[in-house]
Amino acid sequence: MLLKPCKQESIGFRQQRLFKIAKVENAMKRKRHSSFIYIERKIQDMSNKFFVPGAGRISGYISLILGAMTILGVLCFKYPTYLTTAELRALYNLDLLRALLRVCMWTAFLLGLSNVMRNKRRWMGLLGILFVSVSIALGGYNVQLGEVENVPLAVGLDWLLLDLFFSAILFIFIEKIVPKYTEQAILRPEWKLDLLYFGVNHVMIGVLLLISNRFVPNMMSWAVNDGIQSFMRSLHVGWQVLILLLCADFVQYWVHRTFHVIKPLWKVHAVHHCVEHMDWLAGSRNHIFQTVVDRAMMTIPLYLLGPDTAALNIYVMVAAFQAVFIHANVGINFGFLNYIIATPQFHHWHHSSEKPAIDTNYGIHFPIFDLLFGTFHMPKDKWPAQYGTLDELPKDFMGQIAYPLKSSKE
Repeated sequence: MLLKPCKQESIGFRQQRLFKIAKVENAMKRKRHSSFIYIERKIQDMSNKFFVPGAGRISGYISLILGAMTILGVLCFKYPTYLTTAELRALYNLDLLRALLRVCMWTAFLLGLSNVMRNKRRWMGLLGILFVSVSIALGGYNVQLGEVENVPLAVGLDWLLLDLFFSAILFIFIEKIVPKYTEQAILRPEWKLDLLYFGVNHVMIGVLLLISNRFVPNMMSWAVNDGIQSFMRSLHVGWQVLILLLCADFVQYWVHRTFHVIKPLWKVHAVHHCVEHMDWLAGSRNHIFQTVVDRAMMTIPLYLLGPDTAALNIYVMVAAFQAVFIHANVGINFGFLNYIIATPQFHHWHHSSEKPAIDTNYGIHFPIFDLLFGTFHMPKDKWPAQYGTLDELPKDFMGQIAYPLKSSKE
């Protein structure tokens, strides 16, 4: 007797079957990890790195960093065409920026002078005063604004300075008020490396804006729907922001997950995961290739939805704050909010190298997609004991940038 050929599975049936398989696999994974014993995190002794009043480190570092920033700030005034971004220049209040530059110069000078007079870490104070002197020689806070020309690409030095200044003030304050790891110093191991990543990725804003404003519209113009964009702009700005966050997070979830699943891409993303001490600077450690890909992919839903400028600006501010906050050394217990928004505890588990937490919690704004697709991991009242990657990466900037290429040949 001849056998009848089996009917080809419909796409819907196949998707339903794959969903059931994934559901079973996730259930088995949870069962295997249910017996995992979570332990408390032990942090190496960093007492020698703590800022102690009277030791000269606080005044020295502030004078040194602010002094260097004043030089860069004056250069932004002198050469705005090449050192600042056109999109941000339109929002600036020059009087306010000059006042901020004046405050930074006087603060750097006075703290440097105090540092020198008290004979504690004198070299830092002297260098801070030297930097302020150079900025004064270049024109100081009365420097004349240079001519602004229309060029396709500029270095985002202005964005670097402003974001570093306000982020450091805000997040260092939060981390000292409600820290998760009180034993972790502000100048924890590899902070200089992450500060370098912070600088590089911020200076690249010109490239990222070029991608956002030119390349993505050119590639995705065929997908624009006037009806969708009109409906989007008819909504209240609050609803627009929420939709932007949800759509961007859906894209980010799958981009993020792809970087974990595909081995060559994981070697790029591993640079971000090799951080072993979480704080507000930790999120800055991103491979340049991933920074470009992330920005390009995040721009697509924003461009297709076509929101109001106000909603887009609010989204950018919320996304920028949350990207830093979820990496911060903050021990606030958000309770049930851990299931609604991405919190430090939620994202810290994403950076854990403990087996149950590997390849989980991909969401950046919300946990909803992790809950829907079986990648949510949140042991009640627990925090990771280990951060980093299972494979050791180079400890220097160039070594980490080259790591995906070198390791792919092995």
